[in-house]
Amino acid sequence: MNLRPEEISSVLKEEIKNRKSQLDITEAGTVLQVGDGIARIHGLRRAMSGELLEFESGVSGIAMNLEEDNIGAVLLGPDSGVKEGDSVKLTGAVAQVPVGDAMIGRVVNALGEPIDEKGPISSHARRPIERVAPGVISRKEVNVPLQTGIKAIDAMVPIGRGQRELIIGDRQTGKTAICIDTIINQKGKDVLCVYVAIGQKTSTVARIVKNLEDFGALSYTTVVSASAAETAPLQYIAPYSGCAIAEEWMEQGKDVLVIYDDLSRHAVAYRAMSLLLRRPPGREAYPGDVFYLHSRLLERSARLSEKYGGGSITALPIIETQAGDISAYIPTNVISITDGQIYMETELFNAGIRPAVNPGLSVSRVGGSAQIKAMKKIAGPIRVELAQYRELAAFAQFGSDLDKDTLDRLRQGERIVEILKQPQYKPLPVEEEVVILYAVTRKYLKDVNVEKALEFESQLLSYMERNASDVLGEIRETGDLSPELEKKLAEHMDEFKKHAIL
Repeated sequence: MNLRPEEISSVLKEEIKNRKSQLDITEAGTVLQVGDGIARIHGLRRAMSGELLEFESGVSGIAMNLEEDNIGAVLLGPDSGVKEGDSVKLTGAVAQVPVGDAMIGRVVNALGEPIDEKGPISSHARRPIERVAPGVISRKEVNVPLQTGIKAIDAMVPIGRGQRELIIGDRQTGKTAICIDTIINQKGKDVLCVYVAIGQKTSTVARIVKNLEDFGALSYTTVVSASAAETAPLQYIAPYSGCAIAEEWMEQGKDVLVIYDDLSRHAVAYRAMSLLLRRPPGREAYPGDVFYLHSRLLERSARLSEKYGGGSITALPIIETQAGDISAYIPTNVISITDGQIYMETELFNAGIRPAVNPGLSVSRVGGSAQIKAMKKIAGPIRVELAQYRELAAFAQFGSDLDKDTLDRLRQGERIVEILKQPQYKPLPVEEEVVILYAVTRKYLKDVNVEKALEFESQLLSYMERNASDVLGEIRETGDLSPELEKKLAEHMDEFKKHAIL
């Protein structure tokens, strides 16, 4: 049988082509060294920064350091199954989490896997955890209030939808309490919530989940937990995962509130990871890109214009200070990224003034544009009167004789401080906040004992619900306090004062 050479070559080419399609020709590398959740890998010349890697043992990792002769990768799981000589494959993808409405009411880990024993999450949509923040053109001004239900905050440091408001203070000053109350207050307001717990004790996260469940807030909240027991890489990606979950809803035109509790621990986890990867440390042993760590996260909070769906992400990052030092590296970084801060003061907290918001150091750079008109009209003098009170109180403690004007300012300040106190898990509707702040700023409490101020508030709100529900309803519907409505409110105040039992 005679075979021509060109026939033989064409058959061979066809065979090679068929075999090639069946071969796995993905680039593979070899583990050189592993330990402390970090792996050094030889090979993988085509790896990209942030690319997901697949280890022989089934553990995933992220390529972080691309060096000349090796790659430094962080492991997203236990390193006990990974050993020297194991093969590593490129995936061509970045870390992703499941997103969508199936995430509502669930407690998940940093990879979006359920940890609440409620079964698997039936979501087919996934998003990369890292994404470039929306540009200036796609954004819209922040002018719709996000009510916290906390009088001191809604009056003095209002938060708008799409804003980034930092909550800062020493440990055990009520920072998380403010965030949980804000989540509870979103009930019925068409706002979805994402609570990200970074480096917290598992028991603390469980207690927060239980409280949210008890107050009916878990039905519109997703909890992302990377507890203190988990590795630094999982604590590092947790806030980005939470943000990706929120972005899916923002792009559907929904309003989302995201809480990062707390970014101090996030920075510590990143520092641990970076030092193990031998990245050069800078100030306070943090690597040089630690500012970018938080800026690329918080810049993703925005209020989108109607053309892009009109949704929003409001971020409340928490930072823990040491002995009130807000000039430390991480606090100053995050202060410069956010649109204002709520400063929680230890001395106020210990003195029983809770929430312990310091009105002097707290600021909202969005300001009155994130308040309803009624609150804007009433809350104006509160900050000034409180500042005057604190100055005069320091002076008055020396026991010198005080004139009537000074005494009046002191009495008014005492009553404002007392009225701004609020128990945890008791956020107020905005119309009730307006009524009680109207009473204190218009001096209806001047002849009421300071100790009875909160009792006055409770009785006043009960009276308004019974006899002036139309006034409350109009404030809620219009968000304004017209001259006619203010006159009606003043009449009810006078009537209440006649019959109040104090």
